[in-house]
Amino acid sequence: MSFRTRKGTRRTRQPSGPLFRLFNKIAARRIRKGGGQMMGFNALILKTVGAKSGAERINPVGWFPGPDGSYLIVASAMGATGNPGWYYNLAAHPDKVAVEVDGRTIPVIPEQLTGSEREQAWQQITSAAPRFTSYQDKTDRELPVIRLTPQPA
Repeated sequence: MSFRTRKGTRRTRQPSGPLFRLFNKIAARRIRKGGGQMMGFNALILKTVGAKSGAERINPVGWFPGPDGSYLIVASAMGATGNPGWYYNLAAHPDKVAVEVDGRTIPVIPEQLTGSEREQAWQQITSAAPRFTSYQDKTDRELPVIRLTPQPA
């Protein structure tokens, strides 16, 4: 597993701060109550452990169906120069990642896709949600595509 996507050199900073944290809390609440939808596509709550803090973190994230019941997510940060914080949390603590979907918490194994696997997933994602193409156009970093595979029982 390799989480090595570097920061880009153009575009804006990624969203952050108290207002963004409040938005995440509200969005997570809406996902839990509203059947897992956000901004027109499926959404899950990504649970990670902070890379530096060690504290539990939650982030609402859009997802797309992957093979064998996996979830595909994109570390887009809406086209910002840097990767979202949760990307680094996945890298630091890959054994402590879970998703909340349909009222269930599922431990998952994160894997960043590369090569033809990434390209195939990227085509699927951008066909379903063209906004990701515009996010990619805003930055010079390649937006990481992550597959979250449920851990065996």
